[in-house]
Amino acid sequence: MTPKESISGFISPSDSALGRLCASLALAVALAFGGSADMRAQGKLFAIQKDSVAFFQGLQVSVDIAGPVIRAVSDYGEYEAALKANLHNQYFPTIEIGIGSAEHDDIVTGNYYKTSAPFFRIGCDLNLAKQKHTPNFVYAGLRYAFTSYKVDMSRTPTPDPIWGNDATFSVEGETCSQHWAEIVVGLKAKLFGPIHAGWCVRYKRRLSHKDCSAGNTWYIPGYGKYGDTRIGANFNVIIDI
Repeated sequence: MTPKESISGFISPSDSALGRLCASLALAVALAFGGSADMRAQGKLFAIQKDSVAFFQGLQVSVDIAGPVIRAVSDYGEYEAALKANLHNQYFPTIEIGIGSAEHDDIVTGNYYKTSAPFFRIGCDLNLAKQKHTPNFVYAGLRYAFTSYKVDMSRTPTPDPIWGNDATFSVEGETCSQHWAEIVVGLKAKLFGPIHAGWCVRYKRRLSHKDCSAGNTWYIPGYGKYGDTRIGANFNVIIDI
């Protein structure tokens, strides 16, 4: 199986835009392991620029400030931070860790849901600017993410409208999990000194999951509300170290 095929295996054929971006990132992997002359000519975006700048340019630490705001005004949210290695201002291997939590009481259905658990993501970003050594640039990247979390779910005593019996249930501390992949597109802009601001949009696709015995979990830490796909966003404060 080629590198392009292994990445594209996560993507449904109907997601054409998603497939095109994954194909572009797969081209970078193919070039790294040696492609044809034609492929290299088409892959100038991924080639390391030949100049006097050192390959390792340091580390970046970032903190998301959007998640805590969302958690403060809604039933769920995340606290997360990231560490990136800067390779020639072009490639940025990334580790992201955080804690997601939710407490939701649906007054219509009577369902109650609560969880709090860590999550992590690992991947790499690519600087899309033609001139790599600038402080402001647009980037794109891929992530693999995972969380294992425990949930409390219950329903207040509610008579079934058809059969008349009590439809109450209660689950406490049951372990669930989820794997998912993300496509990330973002912007990094210098403010002053080593301080930068950045934002990114995330397209999330669930790969596999283990749900609660009582049904679908209302919220998954790091992923968001239940569903096959989600769109998310972050606003980061970034420090070069």
